[in-house]
Amino acid sequence: MGKDPKLIVVSNRLPVEVVRTEDGLKYHPAAGGLATSLQSVRKQRDMVWLGWPGIHVWDDKERKEIERRLLKEYESVPLFLPPSDFDLYYEGFSNGTIWPLFHYFPQNAHYEAREWSAYKAINAVFRDKILEIARPGDLLWIHDYHLMMLPELVREALPEAKIGFFLHIPFPSSELFRMLPWREEILRGLLGSDLIGFHSHGYARHFLSSLLRLLGLEQEFGRVITGDRVVKVDTFPIGVDVGRFETAMGTKAVQKELADLEDQTRDRKIVLTVDRLDFTKGIVERLESFDHFLSENPDWHRRVTLISLAVPSRTGVPEYQALKKEVDEAVGRINGRYGRPGWVPIWYMYRFLPFDRLVALYGAADVALVTPLRDGMNLVAKEYLAAHPDGTGVLILSETAGAAEELGEALIVNPHDTEQISEALLHALTMSESEQMARNLPMLARLRRYDVVRWAEDFLGGLEPEIAPAKQQVQVRLDEAGLELLLEAYRSTNRRLLLLDYDGTMVPFAARPEEAAPDEELLTLLVRLVKDKKNTVVIISGRDLETLQDWLGEIGADLVAEHGAQIRRPGDTKWTRQTTEAPDGWKGELRPLLELYVDRTPGSMLEEKTASMAWHYRRAEPDLGDLRAKQLMENLEGVIANTPLVIMQGSKVVEVKESGIGKGRAALRWLDSDTIYDFILATGDDVTDEEMFEVMPDGAWSIRIGVDRRSAAKYSLRGTSAFRSMLRSLVGD
Repeated sequence: MGKDPKLIVVSNRLPVEVVRTEDGLKYHPAAGGLATSLQSVRKQRDMVWLGWPGIHVWDDKERKEIERRLLKEYESVPLFLPPSDFDLYYEGFSNGTIWPLFHYFPQNAHYEAREWSAYKAINAVFRDKILEIARPGDLLWIHDYHLMMLPELVREALPEAKIGFFLHIPFPSSELFRMLPWREEILRGLLGSDLIGFHSHGYARHFLSSLLRLLGLEQEFGRVITGDRVVKVDTFPIGVDVGRFETAMGTKAVQKELADLEDQTRDRKIVLTVDRLDFTKGIVERLESFDHFLSENPDWHRRVTLISLAVPSRTGVPEYQALKKEVDEAVGRINGRYGRPGWVPIWYMYRFLPFDRLVALYGAADVALVTPLRDGMNLVAKEYLAAHPDGTGVLILSETAGAAEELGEALIVNPHDTEQISEALLHALTMSESEQMARNLPMLARLRRYDVVRWAEDFLGGLEPEIAPAKQQVQVRLDEAGLELLLEAYRSTNRRLLLLDYDGTMVPFAARPEEAAPDEELLTLLVRLVKDKKNTVVIISGRDLETLQDWLGEIGADLVAEHGAQIRRPGDTKWTRQTTEAPDGWKGELRPLLELYVDRTPGSMLEEKTASMAWHYRRAEPDLGDLRAKQLMENLEGVIANTPLVIMQGSKVVEVKESGIGKGRAALRWLDSDTIYDFILATGDDVTDEEMFEVMPDGAWSIRIGVDRRSAAKYSLRGTSAFRSMLRSLVGD
């Protein structure tokens, strides 16, 4: 035990439930979720878990026995909450106010002063217990919406404490959050933390917006200054234990369950939904969408079965009883309308299933239909993928689930759009296996890298000293060049050198780099430029050599790949590698850092080239991508100091390359040659082209594509369409 300071994990419930039975007290450890994620942490440091054990106790002897067993066998400290306040705190304020409001159901929220008082009182009880067990240097990790006042309460008593807080549900927009009468108190309660974590960048952005609009606190790169403290706000998307599901799929118990399901469903396709019965899950809307699908696609009758698993929740609350009645009626109506002898369209299960049965359902399902109206993350989507390690199956996912930010390859739908969900079902049921794997394997790789254990380690690592923000690039506006003057100079000369960038210059940037292939018109224009004997055309790009050769290798132009690392001229049988002083193995040393930013930035990707490694974030959420790019550059600067490596930031890309490699040095191969050019044109769109612009001789036409940027280029064009128009003019069209 005990390497570093003790970690105290605090949550409303312990990872073990104590149940009073006729045979005495029983202890039931929780499976999955937060409990699983922190198992590896227990092995690394001294850790104790503080929370309610799920039972009210009045007898001192029984209380001491529970305390002894939980501490000895489960490294847990039980907190016995006063029953008089518990229902007001838990069913009242936590689940009757915060839960519906934060999930965008303000019509279901109520605002009772006595429930708010109970909420504060219970948070204070947690504070008192923490003060009993905490020692200087201990680390506190507080979880979820039940305890949002606790960070400030602890901070007041322990000013030097290191406190992290993680919210497992959405944080609403500032307009919605301000409906809460005690909004400022909640914000100040959370600001007692050193680090506040959310599942998605959108939730973090809403929180920061609320701080600005309600407390007047500004943020810089996710840092908020309050008093003499800095609070960090960041995104940590929780994962699942992928290995647990992959292993379970091969067990005899799960295989038996799978065989039973196959016998029952025969050759029918299975669509699976798994939810806790809650109004946020969109169960009724999903059933209506399935009804619409069956109505529009009669050829799928008898060929598909929807298995709907609803786990009971808050069964004593009238609103949830009404929801169950509505779901029961919808299932009965659909089965009555479409059912035939030997085929029931919907198998409805209102119960908790053991793990083996649940995994078997995941494995048997051809489609997972995960369409909550609002969800903090939704681990069902990730568990379904984990139960299909071969990459088969189709995930239909609501755009309003936190998981949608990470699982962009799924079929993303609006959970309120019946027609769209119906169409997605048809697409899913007819999707080829190759498309399934093309979508699922990248998501699986992401889930394996950033699993639930990695999530916990990442958050705790975030409590270490923060990364300073990178310096911002100063931008200035460029002047427009006169196209007629350029054309006149071009037509009156006989030896011309055209140095042309590709991405962002010839073609617009694409969400995926491979989608930016040249169109027929561009290829025709380039071929005509190359065939003009007065021209030497050089495509000078950051693209890897294989892609550049595949796309432009047949037009007859000189090719420069990877920002100058590789050069190939027409007629050459192979590429020429530029020499550098970079040590062997540098990529292996930097790869873990770059992969960390891939894992923490949904939509980003890592590209390896001959002499560089590039982190692309064009598909990431814009604000998060920009923030991560600045953090990454700051990290990289410390790592590569005093090495022959340099950092470049291009358009939505951060690239580490070997020094001595660059478009400027590559361009000098032509500029310093024996040929004297009387017309030189250099075009590019981002900072990676600046080296080329800087080596241009007097009289050259250097053009920056895009406006309002500082540049060494003399002129600018508005965008790729303007550049394409210029190419047409050069060839005489």
